[in-house]
Amino acid sequence: MGLRGDATTVGIRVSGRVQGVWFRGWAVGKATELGLAGWVRNITDGSVEVLVNGPKDIVDQMIEACRSGPPSASVDDVAITVVDPPGRGGAFPTSGFDQLGTFDPSDLPDMT
Repeated sequence: MGLRGDATTVGIRVSGRVQGVWFRGWAVGKATELGLAGWVRNITDGSVEVLVNGPKDIVDQMIEACRSGPPSASVDDVAITVVDPPGRGGAFPTSGFDQLGTFDPSDLPDMT
């Protein structure tokens, strides 16, 4: 994988009262406004997961926005996982932002 400027990909896990309050729709709008690519989905534990790809400074803006979310949300915690560090953020979509359905980690096969 080659370098792509200062692009980075991060996973954002937002917990609190973030489901049923239009968080996913808000995230799509915010990411689109910022020109980021990626997706957002509910997790069965009540959190919301966001994957964003774009210039590091813009990704940082999305992270900060997720700390409050839409007006009806109540964010308790935001956990960040760097998937691709700056300059190597080319492994994920580079355009468009999707709202996915709910993900249940128990649906994954047991790999032990």
